[in-house]
Amino acid sequence: MQDFMKESEKLVERKLVELCKLNGGMCIKLLSFHINGLPDRMCLFKPAKVIFVELKTTNQKPRPLQLTMHDKLRKLGFRVEVIDTVEQVVNLIENIMTC
Repeated sequence: MQDFMKESEKLVERKLVELCKLNGGMCIKLLSFHINGLPDRMCLFKPAKVIFVELKTTNQKPRPLQLTMHDKLRKLGFRVEVIDTVEQVVNLIENIMTC
């Protein structure tokens, strides 16, 4: 049986920001007072790669309003990821850098 440790949203977010910068990208915090449900971060990489990232504490799920916004962004052709562990951050960045 695997020993499971809960990772906070802040920890996961710090790792995402760090790895984006280390790999030449930008990780922009999305703050909006007019559009509810936006993902937490927009990650930008060369050449013109945009990924929206919803960050959660381990095992937390997005709220229905957030899921609706994720669906709208995906219908516009954007990639949206929900991440709740540092391991998922590492896998996302590796995936981005190899595509």
